[in-house]
Amino acid sequence: MLPVSNSLELLQKVDIENLYQQLILQLNKDFQLSNLNETFELSYTPIQLKEVLSKIILNLLTNSYDDYLNLMYRIDVPEKELATIKAENLDITVEQITFLILKREYQKVWFKNRL
Repeated sequence: MLPVSNSLELLQKVDIENLYQQLILQLNKDFQLSNLNETFELSYTPIQLKEVLSKIILNLLTNSYDDYLNLMYRIDVPEKELATIKAENLDITVEQITFLILKREYQKVWFKNRL
């Protein structure tokens, strides 16, 4: 596992470990299992992936909170980590949630890859 402090740094490390496509596939799987019609293209750059995911999270938070909660449950983002988010505005909150999602999805693919 890699110590990182933000989404882009995490995605760069994931790419270096050759787990980037697996991370995207895991995201797609969890979104599908959450009954969300969002898909992430394997051709997305790390910046594009982060931006698209952030927009989706913002939309879910503001327009479909139940779907947001369902997604967090499906991805298995720890409630303890979500509770530590203390942001002054929605953009910072979304950035932090995006990071937690990507970090959890990375953990899943990292563990699967090590088995």
